[in-house]
Amino acid sequence: MTRKTTAPGSKSGAGERALNWPDDPETVTAADIDFEALAHVLANTCRRGGCTRRYHSLAAHAVVVSEEIAALDGLDGDDRRILALHALVADAPSAWLRGAAPGSQRAMDRTGRLASGIESAVREAAGLGAVLDEEQAELLRFVTRMAAATESRDLLDEPAAGVAFPPLKRRIRSIPPDKAAEGWLARFRALAGPEEERRGRHSRTDDPDAGQG
Repeated sequence: MTRKTTAPGSKSGAGERALNWPDDPETVTAADIDFEALAHVLANTCRRGGCTRRYHSLAAHAVVVSEEIAALDGLDGDDRRILALHALVADAPSAWLRGAAPGSQRAMDRTGRLASGIESAVREAAGLGAVLDEEQAELLRFVTRMAAATESRDLLDEPAAGVAFPPLKRRIRSIPPDKAAEGWLARFRALAGPEEERRGRHSRTDDPDAGQG
């Protein structure tokens, strides 16, 4: 079941719409994904379980990684967009699995299964195709770890010396949740396009005969 409420900070009256908040992780489908609601959940969730001197949300982190991916040399246009979009939605499962404790091996296996299903639904809703290949996934992991090293330097006041990955050249600053949600959603719309375009892109990706005459 999906809960519908109005967006945080929205004013009553014209233009207001109900949001489909992430709810039951067992039954998530692409039709359930509300990217505006997802943006708010990620923006209201602190990185590192809150173990940071200054607030830094999952949404703000995702935007940083996505922007850094987009700035890399050697990526073709659509490959750049796709990898940057994967980076933006990488933490999406946490919106459904928030508060889940690792627990036993059985519990971890269940969490992994649920996360995989959520990732698949989010990719479909975002107009993305299959999972990243190993080279793309490794590139995303490397930039993500560089962003984590930058967090340590800028938000935890920890020196970068001794960190396994170099920090980014940019500085990371704390952003309020509402601004982080706006930034995440704006970047998502820029990368994914309108819903009808996303649906068409995903259909072409799924259809092996698409584009063949």
